[in-house]
Amino acid sequence: MSLQDKVMEQLKDAMRAKDAIALQALRAIKSSILLEQTSSGASEALAEEAEVKLLQRLVKQRKDAAAMYQDQGREDLAATELQEVAVIERFLPAQLSVEEVAVHIKRIISELGATSIKDMGKVMAAANQALAGQAEGKLIAEQVKTLLA
Repeated sequence: MSLQDKVMEQLKDAMRAKDAIALQALRAIKSSILLEQTSSGASEALAEEAEVKLLQRLVKQRKDAAAMYQDQGREDLAATELQEVAVIERFLPAQLSVEEVAVHIKRIISELGATSIKDMGKVMAAANQALAGQAEGKLIAEQVKTLLA
């Protein structure tokens, strides 16, 4: 079952349950999928890695918005954004913990023979490819920087 099919099923369930926040998040996912399909000119379903990137982008947008709302003292709006994040994250693969990410990055560093911060680009490229969809880029970058320093 494709991401689009899963979203449509949950969209119907959210409509029945009258869950406004889930509806808003699911409609955002559906809209993003359709935009991505039309911009690439493909009428078929997106590849799984493209779907994961799309979902991660939506999560990041909402987390950034929530942080901005919290800075402005609008906890109500921040809470809504974070609830939408929870809905979108249901479609993402399980995220790795900080410790698990560190273990993977240590392995990548040893495989590449990286020794200093100058090798960060090489390690980041390999880590982003290996951990795609399983960890946020910000977390990966922090761990690479810490382990190479």
